[in-house]
Parts: sequence; C-alpha cells; structure tokens
Amino acid sequence: MKDFDFNITKEDWQNLKDWILDVIPDILSAVIILVVGLWVIKIIRKLLRKFFQAQDYDVTLEKFLYDLVGVGLKILLIVLVITQLGVKTTSLVAILGAAGLAVGLALQGSLANFAGGVLILFFKPFKVGDWIEAQGVSGSVKEISIFTTKLNTFQNQLAVVPNGKLSNDNIINYSAENKRREDLEFGIAYESDIDTTRKVLMDLIKEQDGVINDPAPEVIVKSLGDSAVVLALRYFASNDKFWNIHFTLLEQGKKRLEAAGVSIPFPQTDVNVFVKKDFTKNLEKNSSN
Repeated sequence: MKDFDFNITKEDWQNLKDWILDVIPDILSAVIILVVGLWVIKIIRKLLRKFFQAQDYDVTLEKFLYDLVGVGLKILLIVLVITQLGVKTTSLVAILGAAGLAVGLALQGSLANFAGGVLILFFKPFKVGDWIEAQGVSGSVKEISIFTTKLNTFQNQLAVVPNGKLSNDNIINYSAENKRREDLEFGIAYESDIDTTRKVLMDLIKEQDGVINDPAPEVIVKSLGDSAVVLALRYFASNDKFWNIHFTLLEQGKKRLEAAGVSIPFPQTDVNVFVKKDFTKNLEKNSSN
C-alpha cells in the first residue's frame, strides 16, 4: 500500500497564514454587522410598536406589519453579512434564487398561509376581538399573525387556525353587526292555550335589558310536532348581552309557563302488544299441565 506524504512546507504554512490574515477582517466585520444589525432591528421594532400605540391603527394591521417588518429586516441583515464574507452579489442572487425555489416547493403550505394572512389584512373579514366561526372552530380572535390566526374558544382554549384555509373557506362573523337575532323554541302540549303561552313569553321578553325593540319581538307558531306545538320567540339583542338573555329566557320561560298552567310535553312512545288466540290457548294448556 502506497504511503501518502503529509509533509507541509514552509510555503504552505505561509499561504495558510496569509489566507487567515485576509479572512479574519471579513469575519470580524461580518460579526460586527450581525451584532449591530440585530441591535438596530430591535430598536426599530420598539419604535414601530410605540408608533402604533400612539396612533389609532387597527390592532390586526399593527401585529401583521410588526411581524412583517421584523422578518424583512432580518433577511436583509443576513444578505449583508453573507456579502461581507466575500460572496459575490451575482453568486448570492443565484444562490438565493435556487434556495427560494427549493424552499417555495417545500413550504407551499406556509406560503399559502402567508398569502392568506395578506388577504385577511386587505379584505378584513374579521379583526382582533371579533367572535367568529370557521374551520369547525368558534371563538374570539386573539391574534392575527403572518401565518396563523389564534382564537380563544368559549371553553377558554387556544385554537390556532392556518390563514391559508381560513381565507379560502366560509367565515361567520358574529361581531360584524352590533345586534344578533335569536329564535328560541318552546314546545307546548296540544291541549295548552297558544294565546296564554304567547302572552307569558312576550311579558318575559319585555323585562330583559338589551333586547332591541326595532324590529319588535314576536312569538309565532313555528311547527306542529309529533308531541308538541312548537312556538318560536324571535327577537334581536345586543351582542354584549345576547347570551345572558338567552339563558335567562330558557330558565324563566319554563318556570313561568308552568306557573301559567301551560304543559311542556316530552317525547313519548306508546307500545301496543297484540297476542294471537292460538298462542293464548297453548299458553293456558301448558299452564294446566
């Protein structure tokens, strides 16, 4: 087996020394640019946050621009650092182009989420603080970031929904209007009086604070069920008091209807058993034996 010659000449050491002396200034400069750049980005983001706090801007727009500026400045800083290390601009552009294509193919979902975030910001189907229902989740919008939207659910759980799916699907915004309609159903027995039921429910709805009188509340017969006449109490209520009114009407409606003698039935099933005569005779015969 042939032995390799690892002898290093003085000329090789000198070349290595010269190369290190040439590279060290560029490395130190790149480190300084990186440290100073991160510090400057931090200052710029603080100033941007103070600017948004001083102005009356949409919270959704503030968060989105704050994250976008931070990401953009960091990308610019990385380009400056790489350039300082001696990478040619043309080579850097080619590398970034190839890397961008590869990353784009690998992160198609993330790019779709970013585009979805831009669409949400532009068209504003909802904003921070709105109560929405989308992607099988309902909750209060806590934060809209570049890639995701965070919802605080009714059970005080955090739901993270990708912006790509959110911007391309149906969204129900319960906070878009300052009032909300309810059709609260009450089932009464067929022998109960409809007019008495209507009066009890109308008296009850008039006592509730937050019910909107234009259009006026009403009680209608909605359907004739198998075991009950279904009446619907229809009314508009302000969003901030909607659920309190809803639960109060459910409880007090049952109590007052019962106090007024209105029967509230529940589903029942009648079972009729038919016995054949031959079966009865055989049964009596076996019993006598």
